[in-house]
Amino acid sequence: MEINDNKISLNILKAKEGNQSAFRFLLDSFWGDVYSYQLKRTKSENDAEDIAIQTFSKAFDKIHTFDDKYVFKTWLIAISKNVHIDLLRKKKSSIYTETTIEQEEKVYLVVDENPTPEDKIIREQNLAKLLRDIKQLKPKYQQVIQLRYFQELSYKEISTQINEPMNNVKVKLLRAKKLLAEIIERK
Repeated sequence: MEINDNKISLNILKAKEGNQSAFRFLLDSFWGDVYSYQLKRTKSENDAEDIAIQTFSKAFDKIHTFDDKYVFKTWLIAISKNVHIDLLRKKKSSIYTETTIEQEEKVYLVVDENPTPEDKIIREQNLAKLLRDIKQLKPKYQQVIQLRYFQELSYKEISTQINEPMNNVKVKLLRAKKLLAEIIERK
């Protein structure tokens, strides 16, 4: 899929303003590149996914620092490389990001994405089928969907429960919804 440079630039500008659909566009457009890069480095699907999630989390947190003179994909890959190096240094399986209180407060300013009316209709009319589709996801994606949409926990509550930064929760949830949509689409 060829992505128009103007569309990328426009979505980067929107993301800098906090537009959630722009973040989703950037995630969907560049997920494959970051994931493939890390899969080649780590030789592990789980590690590649975790590093990609952390990469987008950091990139979206620092999107305001992105300079348009550079290629966005290259910027993401550089962040991804640094995340991988940091993880190797820490030699821990879980991913932690240090955030200041000010950064955590900024997260509350981001628009909360509640289920759309379509999501509610699917849940009400076809819950059993949806649950079967959800069970096809990896356990970590099943968990965030279950916590967010069935237990109706906030991002902060999910973050506390799974012991991961809130940005990671948001990226995992975006990724889980995309994978679930692909599963539903295939049927």
